[in-house]
Parts: sequence; structure tokens; C-alpha cells
Amino acid sequence: MERIGIIGVGEIGRAIVVGLCDGVERAPEILLSPRGARAAAELSRRYPNVHVCADNQEVADRSGTVILAVRPQDHAEALAGLRIGGDSVVISVIAGIGIADLRRTLGTEAPLVRAIPLPAVRERRSVTVTCPSHPVVDTLFDRLGGALPVADEAAFNVFSALTATLTTHYHYLATLTAWSSRRGIPAEDADRYIRSLFQGVGRALGDDTRTLHQLAQDHETPGGLNERIRTTWFDTASSEALTKALDALLSDLT
Repeated sequence: MERIGIIGVGEIGRAIVVGLCDGVERAPEILLSPRGARAAAELSRRYPNVHVCADNQEVADRSGTVILAVRPQDHAEALAGLRIGGDSVVISVIAGIGIADLRRTLGTEAPLVRAIPLPAVRERRSVTVTCPSHPVVDTLFDRLGGALPVADEAAFNVFSALTATLTTHYHYLATLTAWSSRRGIPAEDADRYIRSLFQGVGRALGDDTRTLHQLAQDHETPGGLNERIRTTWFDTASSEALTKALDALLSDLT
């Protein structure tokens, strides 16, 4: 039976478990570390194929695939002394920690693959970037919405930087809602409309026959309201500021 171990049961670890188990006819056996004890205990109660191990070493010893999902600032302490056999496959979802650093920490000859799963893997609707490509890892994430293997860690870091824009989008929507409320719109109405408006945008993104620029043009009338906001708020200076912030983040990641 396929056995997947997860060390670090935070938001991403939990999402992977749900995506692999919820409504699935043949779910793998999943072994969880005691880190994130409350979430691990809840998942083991929810799914009969999920079990909580005594420690990280037991997870590694019993799993063919080991997912490392601890926080970057905790990884050295959490993984200290961990022994992983060369016949296992290790997937690191630890942001900002390269393969060379991780191999030094673990001292293992096992294949090491980095991945960027997002919370939407719980719904099996999120593409996960992987590096390097590995059949076991890519097959696993194909089950969770799709795998996007990239050639090297330089490319992987670019995708990591893109992922860092996610919460900015949420704050943008929250700013729109707050502005509406200050103009007399009930907060619940503003929230409902903004969610509906941008859920529609999300569905339009599913049409991959049109480029992102084409989608923008299709939603914009020359001289109209959308064009006015785009050209007066998201102008050249704003675009350059975003590019500068991404460049700085990418420099830190590399």
C-alpha cells in the first residue's frame, strides 16, 4: 500500500491530506508527525487511513514518500537528526530552503524534490510547481490538481516569488470592500458583491484560449471605467514598483 508521511501538519500539510483523502475511493495510508498535534489528531479521526506517529523518525521509517512541511525558521530544529533512507522520496514544501541546504541538513542520498502546493490542493484544483521533475512526485500532485515541473531552482524561485503575491490580492479586495463601506454601502453587501465580481474573474481565467491581455481587453471599453482605473491607478509607476518588489524578493530567494 502507498504510504505518504507528512512532517509538519500546518495549513499546507492539512490541505494535502484532505486532497488525497476526501471523497477518494482508494486513498493512500498517510502518516503524520505529532507536530501540529491538534490538526493531526483531527485528521486521524476524520480519515481511517490517516495515523499520527510518535515522532518524525517513525514517519520517515514507515513512509515511501516523505513530505517536509515545517516552517522555514523551524526546519533546522525540526529535522535535526532525522534519518531518511535512500529508497524514499523526499518532497520539501519549505519555502526558501534550497535542495543543497536541505541535503546537508538531512545527510541523505534520497531523491529531494521541492514543491509549491497551495491551499487549493484540498479541492484538487491547484497546479503545483515541482523541481526537479520526479515521477513519484509529479504523479502525486497530478492527483491534487496538476504538476508543473520546472527545469531548475532558478525557475522554481521565480514561481515562488509569484506565489508571494497571493495575499496582496486578498488585501486588494478587502480595500475595495472597505472603500465601498465608507461610501455608505453596507459591509455585507459590499463583501458579497466583491466576492461575486472576482469569482467571475476567476472563472474567466479558466478560458486558456485567450491571453491575460486579451481577457483584460475583453473586459474593458476604450475610454470606459475599467480603462480609467487601470491607467490612473495601475499606471507605469505602479507596474515598475511591483516589478521592483518581485526582483528584490527573487534576489533574496536565490
